[in-house]
Amino acid sequence: MNNQFSKIKLSLIVAMGVVLASGCTSSTKQTLNANQSNQASISPTIETAPAMGLKRKIAIARFTDETKNSKSIFVNKSVDNIGKQAADILSARLTNSGQFIMLERDDLDKVKNEQALEGISSAVVGADYLIVGSISEFGRKTTSETGIFSRNKIQQAMATVNVRLVDTTTGQIVFSEEGSGEARAEANTTFGVGERAAFDSTLNDKAISAAISKVVSDLMENLLDMPWKAYLIAKQDDQYIMTGGASQGISVGDEFTILQKDKQIKNPQTGFMIELAGKPIATATVVLLSGAAKNEISIVSLDTQLSLQTDLAQLVVMEKE
Repeated sequence: MNNQFSKIKLSLIVAMGVVLASGCTSSTKQTLNANQSNQASISPTIETAPAMGLKRKIAIARFTDETKNSKSIFVNKSVDNIGKQAADILSARLTNSGQFIMLERDDLDKVKNEQALEGISSAVVGADYLIVGSISEFGRKTTSETGIFSRNKIQQAMATVNVRLVDTTTGQIVFSEEGSGEARAEANTTFGVGERAAFDSTLNDKAISAAISKVVSDLMENLLDMPWKAYLIAKQDDQYIMTGGASQGISVGDEFTILQKDKQIKNPQTGFMIELAGKPIATATVVLLSGAAKNEISIVSLDTQLSLQTDLAQLVVMEKE
């Protein structure tokens, strides 16, 4: 009788062990070791926008690491590797879109030194808009889900970036955005068998990239909404020379509106100067493109001839609506 009872007791213990083991392993994830990062969805406006168009000149003024880690006594404060990495990622995204002229600012000294070696006179081109950014949050954590016979280890990196867009004409901040991103990697073992996850340093890079992805779409949309401008700089026979050329997306046959600048008045509430809407006085048609890089120009003909007294400095060329 006791022997039969012992067999029943042993069977119950084995059955309970199987149930506990299956319960513990089912609580952990079985598809593991795949790095995951939350990428931002791309705006339909950006996806469908043509690669060529009237391009704004953009420069990244600075991108710095403002997190607590950057203030540590163990960090070389003269080198901002994370901030430079973020600036490089953002610059690459905007350049690869093909919709902007990106101007170098972070390594401008190196460019000038190279020009000096080649005997080239330096002529830095001014940007229409400046991007100023910072990494405001950055960190890592490791968590574990532990059962009797299994363990699930999760490594996670998080980053938050802030960017703002500055109009170089007025110094006004015309757009700001904050974006957060994360990247994670998991590894699972059951009965001591499975993947062993070492420290994954690439998660830091992927978290920063994911955070920038969150802001770049809205940033591009706002840049594309900003007005494009050019200027008439001289008269040549019956035609005029307009600033800008092929690199800005201008083609022969393109038409633009010539506006006569109106007076400026100061807004007492904000302190900003407000330029009243200009008066359209002619339509310009591009007949020839000339020059390259910083010397690009467009030759245009006007449907209405300007008087000899017209001050070209008081005219502005805008996209035709």
